[in-house]
Amino acid sequence: MAQWLKTHPAEKWAVGPAGKWTTGQHIVHLIQSTKPLVRALSFPGFVLRWKFGKANRPSRDYDTIVARYHEKLAAFNGVVVSPFSQNMPATPPEGKEALLAELAALNKRLNRKMAGYSEAQLDKLLVPHPLMGRMTLREILMWNAYHTEHHHGILEKEY
Repeated sequence: MAQWLKTHPAEKWAVGPAGKWTTGQHIVHLIQSTKPLVRALSFPGFVLRWKFGKANRPSRDYDTIVARYHEKLAAFNGVVVSPFSQNMPATPPEGKEALLAELAALNKRLNRKMAGYSEAQLDKLLVPHPLMGRMTLREILMWNAYHTEHHHGILEKEY
């Protein structure tokens, strides 16, 4: 996705299909959805366990996470906007590089934070997702990867 965004023409950055987000707004949304995950992974495992509990089942696999995400989206006719993405800011082309740098930095931080957890913790510790409910750390990391690819697919198809 990063390469596609770098070559995406600046004049298209702030333009989208009628009634849809612009390319820049998709990136803002990805930033907004990744920040809470990075913040959650910043806590020690015992805090996550105390706050959200521990899993009583094995982590679901990637395909199951994707299928459940699509089921949840379908329940809302495919239109679900997280509360923090309700009123998207304008994203002028001049801000493209800064937003791309912020998303890249967040993803680096996410990878560093994730590396601080053991395999067992990834499958036992839970965090909440506003649409999917409580998920193991492994599941939410898979969801985050899919979510990014989902928006990349939308951008390639629609923009």
